[in-house]
Amino acid sequence: MLALALLVVAVLCLGAVLVAKSMNTATGYLAGRSLYADPHSPAARAIAADPAHAETFAKLVATPTGIWLTPEKHPTASVENYVATIARAATSEAMVATFVVYGIPDRDCGAQSSGGLDAADYPDWIAAIADGVRGTDSIVVLEPDSLALSSSCGRQDARIALVRAAAAQFRGTGAKVYLDGGHSDWLGASAMAALLRRADVSSVRGFATNVSNYNASTAERSYANEVSRLTGGAHYVVDVSRNGAGSNGEWCNPQGRRLGVTPRIDDSAGAHDADLWIKPPGESDGTCNGGPPAGDWWDHSALELLGTDD
Repeated sequence: MLALALLVVAVLCLGAVLVAKSMNTATGYLAGRSLYADPHSPAARAIAADPAHAETFAKLVATPTGIWLTPEKHPTASVENYVATIARAATSEAMVATFVVYGIPDRDCGAQSSGGLDAADYPDWIAAIADGVRGTDSIVVLEPDSLALSSSCGRQDARIALVRAAAAQFRGTGAKVYLDGGHSDWLGASAMAALLRRADVSSVRGFATNVSNYNASTAERSYANEVSRLTGGAHYVVDVSRNGAGSNGEWCNPQGRRLGVTPRIDDSAGAHDADLWIKPPGESDGTCNGGPPAGDWWDHSALELLGTDD
């Protein structure tokens, strides 16, 4: 059974390469590149564990999705090699891997995804990740929620300084870094732009919105364009992984949501760089609405997002 599962995953991963290569590529930004689907994604691992879902989850395997880096799963001693292996595999196919860095101290202020490193160890972990992407065109979404949560977590100045210093470690690596831009139903554009300016967004590619959330793309694009204007033209990416049915106002495993549009790099002249699947569809938001711990695979969520749960 395990051998069959591995064969299925291998076939699906070949399909993932073909799908990713067929996606829209840019003529300027990330010219000649397509988005990379990790053959060891959460969906691929779910199929390996239960081959009965191979056909059902095929779309999730074939679609390029964010690769989340946490110190709990990828500590400082091993994260550089892990990241470099993926980044080089993507580069060899003229593709771009998307990494999501999620390890800042007091990560989500004690909520569903609590954890992270202490302030003394955090810079070394970031340095290892930066070395892993060095020389590639990787996308790095840096610390989702970190800035938008900073006013409610306390020690706002210290948190912003950590984000700013982390971003600085990616300079010269070739990676395109996007800071936390919250989302359209959280802080207003003016407040978010002020935080991004304090984090020195002008020194990186831009910011990311709607990460792990469900807001419709029209609302996110409108909000992000305003944030961009207020930050002097910072570019942005939008997480569309689970916003196909928009939001019902809940952020933690809401019912009735659907997959968003296929990820794509935007080759137009505006501030919008890409629609990405940053949050892997099928991963739980936390122990709410019947879900397992945050980041764990949950068949129920994957099936609902695919519209096959009826």
